[in-house]
Amino acid sequence: MYSANFEYYRPATLAEAISILSQNKDAKLLAGGHSLLPAMKLRLAQPAALVDIGRIKELSGISFANGKLTIGAMTTQGAIAASEVVKQNCAILAEAAGQVGDTQVRNRGTIGGSMAHADPAADVPIVMVALDATFTVTGPGGSRDIPASAFFTGLLTTALKADEVLTAITINTSGLGKGGVYLKHPHPASGYAVVGVAAVVGLDGGKCAGVRVAMGGSVSSATRVKAAEDALNGKAPSDVHIAAAAAKVGDVPVTMSDWYASSDYRQSLAVTLVKRALTTAAGRAQ
Repeated sequence: MYSANFEYYRPATLAEAISILSQNKDAKLLAGGHSLLPAMKLRLAQPAALVDIGRIKELSGISFANGKLTIGAMTTQGAIAASEVVKQNCAILAEAAGQVGDTQVRNRGTIGGSMAHADPAADVPIVMVALDATFTVTGPGGSRDIPASAFFTGLLTTALKADEVLTAITINTSGLGKGGVYLKHPHPASGYAVVGVAAVVGLDGGKCAGVRVAMGGSVSSATRVKAAEDALNGKAPSDVHIAAAAAKVGDVPVTMSDWYASSDYRQSLAVTLVKRALTTAAGRAQ
């Protein structure tokens, strides 16, 4: 199908993009376009204007300084997966980015586009929540920072305002556990996570510390599972303790269900994947 008619803008700067958004209430940002363009062709989305931010250089790039990893919103998933800086300082993020779609998708899809779209089955938002990343957004009133836990507000919804642009994502790696992993059960057709789990584990004197667990696919937005974290913190990474922590995931209400995977199946799968993820993360921490 063909999309409805729309105006097309290609700003050269962030300020110009924000100005266009402010003047066009029904405008949508175009980043990689993997989600927006198919929706437009199906007439599920009919924006009056598209603002193509793909050529704004200041929105791309990866840097690391003072324990903080900063990634421009227009950086592609492929660039993140291949980055030595990311691999050395936040390996779990490179691992998750490498599982997004296929090569073509990773080389076109952007980290900011994925975050702003907030698909509950997307891989990288789950990791961002687990890492407690900070999202920097810029609008007419300037820039503000939003923690990952507050950025994703529900199914395909975020804290972004209509005239704001997600510009960068920052991850504070100081004190982050050395063991991390992202696991998912992919849908056989799309590769999206039926259930995806991110786990980070640190060790202090042979006991788990700084445990972080997040999951997606089974819930409407990436969710931190603090009950599982609390159950393992301060305990040895034994099979018994990990199993007890993973069981806490069963207390999180499952909101997603379809013909391929029922809510009961997703809940059972989430417990299994969290157990595997914590075991792997603890092993890597050692």
